[in-house]
Amino acid sequence: MEAGGELPAVRLAFETWGRLSSDASNAVLVLHALTGDSHVAGPAGPGHPTPGWWDGLIGPGRALDTDRWFVVAPNVLGGCQGSTGPSSLAAGGRPWGGGFPFLTQRDQVAAETGLADALGIDRWALVVGGSMGGMRALEWAVTHPQRTGALLLLATTAAASAEQIALSGIQLHAIRSDPHWQGGDYHDTGRGPHTGLGLARRLAHVSYRSEPELAVRFGRTPQATEDPWRGGRYQVESYLDHHAAKLVRRFDAGSYVVLSEAMNSHDVGRDRGGLRAALRRVTAPTLVAGVDSDRLYPPSQQAELAAGIPSADDLRLIESSYGHDGFLIEVEQVAALVRELLTTTATGIA
Repeated sequence: MEAGGELPAVRLAFETWGRLSSDASNAVLVLHALTGDSHVAGPAGPGHPTPGWWDGLIGPGRALDTDRWFVVAPNVLGGCQGSTGPSSLAAGGRPWGGGFPFLTQRDQVAAETGLADALGIDRWALVVGGSMGGMRALEWAVTHPQRTGALLLLATTAAASAEQIALSGIQLHAIRSDPHWQGGDYHDTGRGPHTGLGLARRLAHVSYRSEPELAVRFGRTPQATEDPWRGGRYQVESYLDHHAAKLVRRFDAGSYVVLSEAMNSHDVGRDRGGLRAALRRVTAPTLVAGVDSDRLYPPSQQAELAAGIPSADDLRLIESSYGHDGFLIEVEQVAALVRELLTTTATGIA
């Protein structure tokens, strides 16, 4: 591991769509955000309580046309949807828990490189990711420029900012302050830091959306049959409670901590002579897009990427009222970027 730790064995869960061509030239790598997983497309089912998070992007006739492209989506190293993470068993037969080593984006890309090797893929036709997935996509292009045919970066950054680290730090504090956290060693106790994880999700979700959207959707309206003056909730509070409960049911707090720390460590210029020198390593035709209402990863961060990557086009903006989550919700706008990139690169033909 980059920070000096060690994982003696690594398991990566992944899903694929389409078929790999005989020369393995049609492979596309899709990288998920913090609480995402490998289930990019398809209905809910065993192991996947929700439908694919980019369902409209992958399939016959869609931007990632599975009649042409072989799409691969791994669950990130450190996650909790089949890949090795804090809830996985260590050598002694007990969960890693708080002993799970510190992860960086580069460690996660190293694991994904092993997956590519196992699948016989020497070069991705396209690597695409948003938010945390965009961090890993950028690391792919900087670490392995010869293996990255084209690059699509969405709502991400070259390095985590002080504000992003601060917001994440509050979420980590909420989890670690939960009495059931137990230093991260709670997995075999039958109880977990669900309250802390729920608080973390509430704060995160506010940062994922925009103030105008929340104002239009909820305003100051109380939740039905509840009076905020007498201990009841406003609708926006009920909305956050709902998303907190959903995450607690499907996501491990230990993974949330490990992946959040990895995001906070993100700095593509670390030990590479700084951001400008690192970005100049990217040779893949690149599109960088931000969401115009994103207050967590503001478009100024994507503008820095577009300006610093020699092969990048001008910054594109996804128009959305949904804030940072716009890169997940505005599928048609993302699909247009995917089609454009695959059409204009040597590895893709319209």
